[in-house]
Amino acid sequence: MYSKDKIVSSFAIRKEIETILKEKNFHWNSSSRVCFTDYNSARVNYVKKLMEQEIGSIQTLEQEVVNSVERSNLITSNNNEAYVEKLSIGDKISDMVAKFGGSWGFIISFFIVMIVWISGNAVILVKDPFDPYPFILLNLILSCLAALQAPVIMMSQNRQEAKDRIRSENDYKINLKAEIEIRTLHEKVDHLLLNQWSKMIEIQEIQMEILGEISSHLKK
Repeated sequence: MYSKDKIVSSFAIRKEIETILKEKNFHWNSSSRVCFTDYNSARVNYVKKLMEQEIGSIQTLEQEVVNSVERSNLITSNNNEAYVEKLSIGDKISDMVAKFGGSWGFIISFFIVMIVWISGNAVILVKDPFDPYPFILLNLILSCLAALQAPVIMMSQNRQEAKDRIRSENDYKINLKAEIEIRTLHEKVDHLLLNQWSKMIEIQEIQMEILGEISSHLKK
């Protein structure tokens, strides 16, 4: 017979541990009692199950991370070089025209041509100008230049938008890769902590076994 301090009543036992005790003893009920040795054994088994479930879930999560990396093409590349190789001669010319049209060189050249044109027809060639005032030919040339320059610049802007879209997609892939790698590192750290916790549980189990042996010796 066990003394009262070596007996644990069912109302003082956690439901999870009580379930383990029911698996070993089908006659267990709300009024049953268990010795301290069997109670410790059931408690150790419960902790083991918790650890196995935790480790199993982490292994599943790590596998999901690996699968997400395999499904995504996260290899970075120089998108500018790849995009330039796809450009036709007309595309390159339009880019050069748009680049020159938005520079100080174009503005200065434009003013120089205007000054030379107006001065030549109004002062130098005043007796026989090829484009007398009000400079109708100059207005026609400027209108044609504006009509041609506008669509060329729009073509260049459309290609720039495509380059920006490719760049943003590449940035998204890089950020996604970094996020997955950080998450993987977190899972590895958690896995190491769980391994240490498993060792602590093993030590606790050994200690409980020692306590059980001491308890059995004291009862003799």
